[in-house]
Amino acid sequence: MKAKNEAKRWMVYAKSDLDAAHTLLESGEFFPRQICFMAQQAGEKALKAILVYLEISFPHTHDLDRIRELIPEGWEVKAKFPELYDLSVWAVESRYPGHAPDVVEYEARETLQLAEAVFVAVKEELEKRF
Repeated sequence: MKAKNEAKRWMVYAKSDLDAAHTLLESGEFFPRQICFMAQQAGEKALKAILVYLEISFPHTHDLDRIRELIPEGWEVKAKFPELYDLSVWAVESRYPGHAPDVVEYEARETLQLAEAVFVAVKEELEKRF
């Protein structure tokens, strides 16, 4: 029961990150870097919610492929998203100036759509198991 409740908390945090990203997207100003970062965080928290539910320890990492690999076989989200680099990259790329070009609107929208798809997939699978 404790693991179930804790997993729900992780999903609440993930949803909050998605909501924040949407608020930024829909604001009069445009914040593509922040949208990508919040989207990555939502995907990360959603995947980690599965691990919390299963009581599987996970490393402190933002690599969503590495996190996904810790999810046991039989979870659809694992097969549905075999490659999450396009979401993982925003954990650091969007936060610091560097060699990457500035984020443009279509990247922010695509990143947010991917994060939402991961969130929905995790939410549906957890609800089946709760």
